[in-house]
Amino acid sequence: MSKKVLLISTSLRAHSNSEVLADAFLAGAGDAGNVIEKISLKGKSLAFCKGCLSCIQTGKCVISDDAVEIAERMRNAEVIAFATPNYYYEMSGQMKTLLDRANSLYAADYAFREIYLLTSAADEPDSVPERALHGLEGWIECFEGVTLAGSVFAGGVNKPGEIEGHAALKQAYEMGLNV
Repeated sequence: MSKKVLLISTSLRAHSNSEVLADAFLAGAGDAGNVIEKISLKGKSLAFCKGCLSCIQTGKCVISDDAVEIAERMRNAEVIAFATPNYYYEMSGQMKTLLDRANSLYAADYAFREIYLLTSAADEPDSVPERALHGLEGWIECFEGVTLAGSVFAGGVNKPGEIEGHAALKQAYEMGLNV
């Protein structure tokens, strides 16, 4: 049975390694027969959350920018995959801003149950994405019935395109196939 899979690429760099990783995941999910959609945060306007909590009562953020439409697409997806570069051993700031702005989903009738994280970094140790994973897990904890279904890390990649031939691309593709 096919699922609605939404991939959110949070890197703002053209031809980024995390976006190549994202595309591998999405290719696998598509090849498995899922309905796939990709949103890149490049060129999007995302303001910081004001912490007013109006979204909990109205179901929509009071700030009028691209985060409102992205949150709505997140609400309707059954699977969400986030792709992010690791900056200083953490998810990108734009990813964190989006997660904060998706607060309207907390009280919504959201469809998503599976979350994936795809990360890349210049540093290579397997421990590099731990803080990004913990940050995402904190967000996931707020949503009943939602789990971190998997993650892939591509270490040792810095300049755009360095990920080509990296073993993580195959892992991401296979993870997408098994969504």
